[in-house]
Amino acid sequence: MSPIEDRLFHRTLVEEWPLISHGEGVYLFDTAGKRYLDACAGVHVVSIGHGVREVVEVMFEQAARVCFTYSRFLTQPQLDLADRIAAMTPPGLSRVFFVSGGSEATESAMKMARKYHVAKGNPQKHKVVSRWQSWHGNTIGALSMSGRSPWRRDYSPYLLDFPHIPAPDPYRCTLCREHSECQLYCADEFERVVRQEGSECISAFIAEPILGTSAAGLTPPPDYYPRIREICDRHDILMIVDEVVTGFGRTGLPFGIDHWGVVPDIMATGKGLSSGYTPIAATIAHERVYDAIYGSSSSFTHGHTYGGNPLSCAVALAVQDYIEDRDLISQCAAMGSLLLSQLLPLKDLPIVAQVRGKGLLIGVEFTADKAERTPFDPALGVTSMVVDRALDKGVLIMPGAPGLEDGVAGDHIAISPPFTIEESEVGRIAEVLTEVIQEVSEHLGYACHAVTEPGSKES
Repeated sequence: MSPIEDRLFHRTLVEEWPLISHGEGVYLFDTAGKRYLDACAGVHVVSIGHGVREVVEVMFEQAARVCFTYSRFLTQPQLDLADRIAAMTPPGLSRVFFVSGGSEATESAMKMARKYHVAKGNPQKHKVVSRWQSWHGNTIGALSMSGRSPWRRDYSPYLLDFPHIPAPDPYRCTLCREHSECQLYCADEFERVVRQEGSECISAFIAEPILGTSAAGLTPPPDYYPRIREICDRHDILMIVDEVVTGFGRTGLPFGIDHWGVVPDIMATGKGLSSGYTPIAATIAHERVYDAIYGSSSSFTHGHTYGGNPLSCAVALAVQDYIEDRDLISQCAAMGSLLLSQLLPLKDLPIVAQVRGKGLLIGVEFTADKAERTPFDPALGVTSMVVDRALDKGVLIMPGAPGLEDGVAGDHIAISPPFTIEESEVGRIAEVLTEVIQEVSEHLGYACHAVTEPGSKES
């Protein structure tokens, strides 16, 4: 449908979008009858697939009972969902604060950290250190923490003065280039910034355990988060992990940080909590953070109208029941390994720089010159070429945010289908991506050799 034919305030006027009529499993259907394999789960959201009747039935039952209560009341779905989340999180993270979306969750985490330090008698601690090529949300506090330059630019006069450090990206790391192995200089940059700014001013460090659409699938080395944790502890800085994308099974474990065995102080979650069936997110605090805040105060002066509403809590609980009953996190890990194995041969193509990720959060990065690791001119629109051609073939791929290389250039895509995907559908994603990336390579003037057939023994 053309953006000029409706009354929506569109995010862009340069593209026309299909009008979706319904979804079923891993597929979406438009009003013209075309079927799309949802290989990005609606921006890393729809973990259990579309149209799950068990969830819809719970939604109806709760709506008939009560949809909303004022925050001076508690409801059983709210209490039950908090218990369920606390049973899944790393040890000690057991205090759950409900909000409506990921930006609210990360901003709530920022305010929790501030409240903690005020309660501990350190009111000067207010800055949050984050990373370039990160994304923590669209609200002013969340955007201040984010390191996605193109999205910050128009709103820079409003943004808080928070420091950023380089992302842990071995492919383009300049800090360790003289060494044969990673020296974790990217983590040591955190220490340098703390000393430069003054540890007495730093409240928290925030990071996505595995990066989402700003650097799809980028996975730090094994010792990275233990080093970050140690620096935080030494300088009385709270460690916040942004699990809005990675949380509730997306990477093949309950939470992304579980791959490192590190326990953060605060965790922000969102998308996978309800699988897109209702807007809900949560910020989860460690007991020591909660105890400090309520050791000096009787309230956390923060909140949103729809946070913890019983309808959303009941639906999210039904989603988590569905995931647990069908062991879908294990399914995600298995299908993620299969998908990664079938996408790795893409590295044989002349424009593919990297294929990376964990579970069903995988990124493919493109380059104009493999030897020099040169990004494409943004004017070429390489990411859009790949995404649009895949869409024409009925596979929905998530375009990575522009500016991966330097805030301006750098093309990549994200693949993150629902956990319920089957082997044949994994094969279809790999097949279509191989076809379209070959087509784009040839369109750009590169000679392409045969790629190992997805799913063959050689792959």
